[in-house]
Amino acid sequence: MTLISAACASRWYQRWIDAAPDRPERVARLAQLSLARPDFGALLDTELAAGIPLPRAMRRLRNLLLAGLIRRDLEGLADLDEVVTAMTGLADFAIRTHLHDLMAEQVAAHGMPIGADSGRPQEMMVLAMGKQGGGELNVSSDIDLIFVYPEDGETAAGPGQRALSNHEFFVRLGRKLIGALSEVIEDGFTFRVDMALRPNGKSGPLAASLNMVEEYLIVQGREWERYAWVKARAVTGVEEDIEALDAIVRPFVFRRYLDFGVIDAIRNMHAQIRAEVKRQERLHPDRSNNVKLGRGGIREIEFLAQVFQLIRGGRDPALRERSTRQTLRLLAERELMPPATVERLLEAYTFLRNLEHRLQYLDDAQTHTLPPLDPERELVAHMMGLPDVPTLLARLEEQRAFVAAEFDDMFADKSAAPDEERAELEAIAADPEQVVAIEAHLAALGFGDPADGARRLVATWQAPRLQSLPDASRARLLSLVNLALPQVAATVKESGVGSHGATLGRLLDFLEAVARRSAYLSLLSEYPHTLERVIRMMHASGWAATFLTQHPILLDELLDDRGGIDDPAQVAASLDARLQEAEVDTERQLDILRETHHAQQFRLLALDLAGELSVERLADHLSALADVVVAATVRWAWKTVASRHVEEPRFAVIAYGKLGGKELGYVSDLDVIFLFDDEDDMAPSNYARLAQRFITWMTAHTPAGILFDIDTALRPDGASGMLVSSVAAFERYQRQSAWVWEHQALTRARFCAGDAAIGARFEAIREEVLRRNREAQAAELKADVVKMRQRMHDAAPGHGVLFDLKQDAGGMIDLEFIVQYLVLRHAHLYPQLTANVGNIALLHRFSELGLIDRMLASAAADAYRVMRKLQHQRRLQGQEARVDAALVAAHAARVTELWKNCLE
Repeated sequence: MTLISAACASRWYQRWIDAAPDRPERVARLAQLSLARPDFGALLDTELAAGIPLPRAMRRLRNLLLAGLIRRDLEGLADLDEVVTAMTGLADFAIRTHLHDLMAEQVAAHGMPIGADSGRPQEMMVLAMGKQGGGELNVSSDIDLIFVYPEDGETAAGPGQRALSNHEFFVRLGRKLIGALSEVIEDGFTFRVDMALRPNGKSGPLAASLNMVEEYLIVQGREWERYAWVKARAVTGVEEDIEALDAIVRPFVFRRYLDFGVIDAIRNMHAQIRAEVKRQERLHPDRSNNVKLGRGGIREIEFLAQVFQLIRGGRDPALRERSTRQTLRLLAERELMPPATVERLLEAYTFLRNLEHRLQYLDDAQTHTLPPLDPERELVAHMMGLPDVPTLLARLEEQRAFVAAEFDDMFADKSAAPDEERAELEAIAADPEQVVAIEAHLAALGFGDPADGARRLVATWQAPRLQSLPDASRARLLSLVNLALPQVAATVKESGVGSHGATLGRLLDFLEAVARRSAYLSLLSEYPHTLERVIRMMHASGWAATFLTQHPILLDELLDDRGGIDDPAQVAASLDARLQEAEVDTERQLDILRETHHAQQFRLLALDLAGELSVERLADHLSALADVVVAATVRWAWKTVASRHVEEPRFAVIAYGKLGGKELGYVSDLDVIFLFDDEDDMAPSNYARLAQRFITWMTAHTPAGILFDIDTALRPDGASGMLVSSVAAFERYQRQSAWVWEHQALTRARFCAGDAAIGARFEAIREEVLRRNREAQAAELKADVVKMRQRMHDAAPGHGVLFDLKQDAGGMIDLEFIVQYLVLRHAHLYPQLTANVGNIALLHRFSELGLIDRMLASAAADAYRVMRKLQHQRRLQGQEARVDAALVAAHAARVTELWKNCLE
């Protein structure tokens, strides 16, 4: 890099240095130190020691710091972070120092302002917006400020003081602060101040109370103001008041849902900015090459960072970061943007900001455009360490071209349909009775039953819910349908199964359900590949279509191209962190649990429908996910028990049934019991509360749906027994009172969550019970198992000619009963049979031990695998687990044969 001296590069620097003989030495000393966080107080005291007033001293400090930064930057000693951090620090320091001085002066004249409701003294909050708010202030930038005070009221005026309303007091204080910072006097100014971002802009009051801010943001707050308030940072004020302001601003800026509608809003805002820049360039051709607002400039990088903040900041607090650079790095960490892209954007941002600073170094002017004259451009090129102007322009174009391409990729309008299809769409919108025209269009696309599809389209369009939509939403919905029709045709043709009508019907049900949520329509419009994935998923599974329609927030998962399955430990850690953030909001915690479970379940569903998971692997993953949710629910529900007597509950959840056997499906209930081991007098009542709260947290209907239905019928003494049992009571019951069917259930039971020591005791009890020698009661054991199976069969409804994969003779329950019987009958001789490894693995163990025929065991295992797969497929289509008997006749015969060999 070619270095250039500050004196040669900056006319302002040269004029300022030459104005006083001591300045070269002072700047030289200052330039030897990092200026990221200098001691502003000590530097100001040096200026004040000369006996000059504070406003002049602050301006001298500003000029000294700027000179030091120019020198360090151009000599290659300071990077961008040092420059912007120093300027932000100076702005914060100047505001606090002047405000403290002016506040004391005004209180002396009018008394302390007092809140009418709280009776507390009032302090003004000065909010730094824009680059100061983000800690990235320019060397010659305005500072954008907003003045807020907590409450209305009036000053507590004493003798000789004139009382003012709080509003008048803070308006006067604000005016004085602006003057102290921005008036041009013999030493120049400290910072130019722009107040245009305050509520109601230049026509609004200079200072606003918290109530005024809240009312304005709720009633009048516009989309561009959300963008501006992302960077709002309180430089002054009492912490309690700052928190109250944050509670008002946060829901305005960051939606609790994924707000993809912001893409279109930023697109429109950017178009207006670009139009104004182009207008200025036409009027003033010498002002071209605007590195801030021009194509591929700094503002486009800021938009790229902030669009993700506005979309996701409501659900991910980390994305509420104010710094553009830090936000970009977070996007890479969150895998919302490729790391290589982020690195290139950071490189471009650094280049453009450094260039912007060098443009401002010339004359300490707030400019963002290359100078018109070649000698000045040559000077800027040398300040950038480049040999000449052509090289500077080439580097600038390279950086801007990359930024512009990324900006277009994010913000280009992807919802616009091709012209030849738009006419058809407009015809439908203008006259829904044109069924014939719609039918012809569907026929041309290859729909199998175009007449049925046309009727369904018209019926959907005429639905009251859609007819009452705003025009913009109706237009976007029509555009989505227009884009979807060819994709529906292509998906059905590619798969070779299913019908166009069924897939289109599911999609239209979904679109009708979400039509009032513009964010979802925006997501599908802005990310067409998501619409394609929705169509593929709905074609593959009726259950998936229903699930997505009930939980459209899961559309976000379809944006994730990573694939794969998240590690349960990582899911647990992430879930725990989110629950911690919402610790004071139980309703939000319930939604977080549901959102996490649904999102992970949806990712598994996508892999399942893509054929990447066997039924067994899917069940393992769903069971592991349920374990994570159960553990989190126990941990956080316990914190809501006000009378809890210990920090960590000595309490465990024991899983039975499908969760216990790790054979969970998408809509399975959880069969659980609750155990505790705690001698404290409060233990029984507190753990009963925890169990009841656990069930409520799992089963409550919230806006995010439910987690699981909970069945506790397998607890000791069933419905008549205590909801929570001590470990000792459970052990006595299993040894002395439990029925054979309860010991059968124990073969598929396991510790799920909670206190690991209780889990270990449960496993020991389970092993002891299952390994009991039942030789003397062998006939009685067999009779009890057969009797219980007959009772279940008799209780099941009749199914006509269809074969019930679970309940009918030769079905899955028959095989499960065989396995349970063989474990109870032989585990005293073969301890390996008590392992909770699943029915198929146990069948193979039985054959290896010679307890059943090897060929028959293998055939029964295959039958069970086939029936589970068929059951899964039927449920994915939203249907009951019944099939044509001929389809599984051979498999059912093998299970029946094994039943006869073992239990007859």
